[in-house]
Amino acid sequence: MNKVHHTAIICSDYEISKKFYTTILGLEIIREVYREERESYKLDLALNGDYIIELFSFPNPPKRPSRPESCGLRHLAFEVDDLEKIIIHCKKNNVIAEPIRVDEFTNKRFTFIADPDDLPIEFYEK
Repeated sequence: MNKVHHTAIICSDYEISKKFYTTILGLEIIREVYREERESYKLDLALNGDYIIELFSFPNPPKRPSRPESCGLRHLAFEVDDLEKIIIHCKKNNVIAEPIRVDEFTNKRFTFIADPDDLPIEFYEK
């Protein structure tokens, strides 16, 4: 294996999630396709030029349990230079961050937010 190619996310409201990932998190749109036969959008997103997320919409997707924690993918994590800066940016966009915690093994600071479908997103300070 070489690297993680991408993470696929299915959202319940395409326009709200598209705005969250592009406008609030600042990911770049590589390609946006509407697949009529599936009644589904597929939005390819990049971070600093690297393709990282496929955002999908499907009619009436079932909810995936997030809390309490359940088996499966736990969260997405983004490395950031300045944790306070990202928290302020989130707050300005009505996205609430959890209190800052410190990784007991690395002594690095981190926090979590949630996307519009309550998927946990971690910001981990470099």
